[in-house]
Amino acid sequence: MTGRSKGRVLAATVAVGLVVWLAAEVDAQFRRGGRGFGNVRRATERDQDGAFHFCRVQFRSGIGGDGGNWSVDFPRADINLTVRLGELTRAHISRTNGEPNPLVVLLTDDALFQCPFVMMTEVGSIVFNEQEAARLREYVLKGGFVWADDFWGSYAWDWWEAQLRQVLPAGDFPIVDLDSSHPLFSSQFVIKQTPQIASINFWAATGGGTSERGADSAVARSRAILDAHGRIMVLMTHNTDIGDSFEREGDDPSYFLTMSVPGYAYGVNTLLYALTH
Repeated sequence: MTGRSKGRVLAATVAVGLVVWLAAEVDAQFRRGGRGFGNVRRATERDQDGAFHFCRVQFRSGIGGDGGNWSVDFPRADINLTVRLGELTRAHISRTNGEPNPLVVLLTDDALFQCPFVMMTEVGSIVFNEQEAARLREYVLKGGFVWADDFWGSYAWDWWEAQLRQVLPAGDFPIVDLDSSHPLFSSQFVIKQTPQIASINFWAATGGGTSERGADSAVARSRAILDAHGRIMVLMTHNTDIGDSFEREGDDPSYFLTMSVPGYAYGVNTLLYALTH
């Protein structure tokens, strides 16, 4: 067997194993009734204990923006992805009474700089002021990792990019498209493309549809801004709602198998990349 053939067999084995393992896990979760909302509050530097915390940015939404606000998918997505990271890797997870300790931060909080990774959801409505833009720029230039997710169509993209350019000007920080050759797509699971994850409500109402804005959001993309060494500083998953695959993992078995399995593969890969680059 050639090296390439062995690689394909390994990738297929990993993918099948992920489906089988997670299917068994989610069956147990359906019996438990799903994870609750936990005890989530604004973070302080004292919350950092050397273990992994899912950090979510609380931001302001602008009039005229597109989509929801920072709290979409919160906190179940934060809790569930953290649980899966601990189960699928050797990452040391911060817990209290057995449950993860996700954190919520403002861009002006000093606690931001204790987070190696932060999530921003529904960035099609985000607004930065001068201080917030400066702090976010400082954060990523010091090695922080931003994941922007769940924004759909050209209008939401244009809104987000206009705000992002207050942080990282286009002339110095171009946006690039990532494909399956990038290390993020194979940091643990081998992924062939960015999964298009629809919200469970859209998916159910359309009989399994995934493009929430029709032709304007037909293709899910992974885009990024890289540092001088080629490492991702800002990851942008556009025309997809990967966070819903975490939040809604226990709501419907079919949604889990269709959306949560590829969503978790992408999510775990992203966290491993963020923690090791």
